Amino acid sequence: MTRYVLKHSGGKAIRRRPARKRKEKAALPSPRVAVARKPPALPAATRPSPEEVLQIILARLDDQKATETIRIDLKGKTTIADYMVVTCGRSHRHVGAIADNVVEALEKRGVSRVRVEGLPHCDWVLIDANDVIVHVFRPEVRQFYSLEKMWARARPAKP
Repeated sequence: MTRYVLKHSGGKAIRRRPARKRKEKAALPSPRVAVARKPPALPAATRPSPEEVLQIILARLDDQKATETIRIDLKGKTTIADYMVVTCGRSHRHVGAIADNVVEALEKRGVSRVRVEGLPHCDWVLIDANDVIVHVFRPEVRQFYSLEKMWARARPAKP
């Protein structure tokens, strides 16, 4: 819609464009509102046992073609966990994919508070699933640290 306005300069009609309506930007929600909430932890009766968690992890490692997988029973050796799994991936990307897949499977099964360390570099990724600890290495890094030798040895009996 065009409006004509008479100016003081000799009575000529000057065409002026209509004022545009400014679009108001939608306000972004505050960070507190946008944060997604995690579902509540499942009751203790529906949480998987350490043996079930171990089977879930071993199945996912097999699906992802992890190599040289070793399971170490830590019962009686330490109180940090019941089992430790040490495995290898072929490359940085493979190690990251293995770790992501294992964490996803554990969360779907109801294992709460799974903690992951080392994902940005993917040389050595540690997954702490409470009763089961998983180490995913690149082959060179695994050979350097040789964790399985440290934990696989029998602990001497206390007198």
